[in-house]
Amino acid sequence: MSRMQASKPIFTPEEARGIRRNALAWYDKYARALPWRADRPDPYHVWLSEIMLQQTTVPAVQNYFRRFIALWPDVHALAAAPESAVLKEWAGLGYYARARNLHKCARVVCACEEYQGRFPDNEAALLALPGIGPYTAAAIAAIAFERPAVVIDGNIERILARLRAIETPLPAGKKEIRKAGESLMSAQKHRPGAFAQALMDLGTSVCRPRGPLCMSCPLQDLCAGARKGIQNDLPRREKKAPKPERAGEVFFVFDGQGRILLHRRAGKGLLASMIALPSRGWDGSGVNDMDPGRLSVRDVTPVPGAEIRHVFTHFALRLIPYSGRLDPRRALPDGFFWAEITKLEDAGLPGLFRKAVPLIRDMDSG
Repeated sequence: MSRMQASKPIFTPEEARGIRRNALAWYDKYARALPWRADRPDPYHVWLSEIMLQQTTVPAVQNYFRRFIALWPDVHALAAAPESAVLKEWAGLGYYARARNLHKCARVVCACEEYQGRFPDNEAALLALPGIGPYTAAAIAAIAFERPAVVIDGNIERILARLRAIETPLPAGKKEIRKAGESLMSAQKHRPGAFAQALMDLGTSVCRPRGPLCMSCPLQDLCAGARKGIQNDLPRREKKAPKPERAGEVFFVFDGQGRILLHRRAGKGLLASMIALPSRGWDGSGVNDMDPGRLSVRDVTPVPGAEIRHVFTHFALRLIPYSGRLDPRRALPDGFFWAEITKLEDAGLPGLFRKAVPLIRDMDSG
């Protein structure tokens, strides 16, 4: 087989029909039961789940989704909520710009005379809303509105690379994978939402990143990667450069009455508007939360042998904890407040600062 033939990403109409038929039959038997799935999908539920699922796994999202629906059962309720409440409930899910855009999007959908609280049913209009990119727009259009759309998440990307034996390493190979997806999905007018979700589920449970269960796959006979015996190696990826590392300091400021000092971060930059422990030197903002002009903390000392590590999208972080004392009678700068140590899980701390909670409790109990 020539190199050109081996890398050709387009499915023939017969291949596409076979893949769609087999995938849908498998999905009808083995579809995952997820809280946002329904025979008649609610566009609000689909949108909310897809925003939460951006760069996050299904197991991590399910409880957050249930809690959001319980608090804000429709888009009008979410739009009416304070942004701070949305950020608090999002805490721990990461990528906090998603939460801010989620809230903005809800307000746009409710305030826009054209939408009046209803999500648009086509990709172009969905793309114009805050926080919705090409994949999310395609997923919402297909799943919520049964529109033919090219839905390619990480699972579907892997399936397409294996089905067509696309060996070009990512990210360059994404162009070929996109062509494969277009030839497979763009004409899928029969149950396009179910077909997209079938491929997502196949990628999770059968066509796994490592150790794919090819003998259980309904697409095995149509998979060029399996025929060539290279499915385990696909998709190939260019080696990533190691993430740069940053270091900083975080401060556990106690009042001697079972409370610790927290504050709300600035409205821009990393962890914008989130509740946090005072810190400095790591986020590129130049802000020192422990500026002597703002706080007069006594007895500041390193916490022996302690450090907090966290990985962001673009860098890895190491924070060195310090402890100190502050008289609770002193007036606090704007944005600072005392929180009970026993209730820190409910304070809305992002994942970085949640990692400090066990250490704080040990110090307070000691």
